Amino acid sequence: MGKASVLVVDDEDKIREVVRTYLEHDGYVVFLAGSGQEALEAAARLGPDLVVLDLMLPDLPGEEVARSLRAVSAVPIIMLTAKASEDDRVAGLRLGADDYLSKPFSPRELVARVEAVLRRTPGTGAETACFDGGELCIDKSRREVTVRGRSVTLTRSEFDLLATLASRPGRVWSRYELVTRVQGYDYDGYERTINAHVKNLRRKLGDDPRRPHFVATVAGIGYKLDATPDA
Repeated sequence: MGKASVLVVDDEDKIREVVRTYLEHDGYVVFLAGSGQEALEAAARLGPDLVVLDLMLPDLPGEEVARSLRAVSAVPIIMLTAKASEDDRVAGLRLGADDYLSKPFSPRELVARVEAVLRRTPGTGAETACFDGGELCIDKSRREVTVRGRSVTLTRSEFDLLATLASRPGRVWSRYELVTRVQGYDYDGYERTINAHVKNLRRKLGDDPRRPHFVATVAGIGYKLDATPDA
């Protein structure tokens, strides 16, 4: 299988070209965008496997671009920014970033981080995904779930929640991200309504809420699927 595709979003021509040179040298297919609007259009049209996103863009704040991407996609995002404080990094991660690199940065380090993030991202093409040696299996086309061979009946929202978590096992999803993907981007409900879905989902999966085997809580942020994809 060939290398993944990467969308590089930065308003500085020199940075885009340097990053493209390093990524292409390592075998990646590279797309470029110089503004937030270009980035959203390119992401929708090209479906990249990862987005390298500068937060200081001329038209839209990078945070808004990340939020828009997260509303419709689980594509991995590595944020580039001159903002280096801990609060800025936490804010970026809560928006759905998978990694965070402060400017100025080493292009070689960026390539290594791209490789690391993609290595943690399982392929999403398969219709059925199984975890922990078949303990949990999710059939996306039939919208069916089995736990240790036992069929589990989930509501639409519960299935969409589990499928979202399973699309990126180990990745932390904020409540905002989950509620927009489960209830829709225009949903007016408070983000913590997702807690009720998690509670019901854990009960049906047989997850002990005090020591959950599958759906883990990440304090102050949200949830993740704490399971290992089967080979």
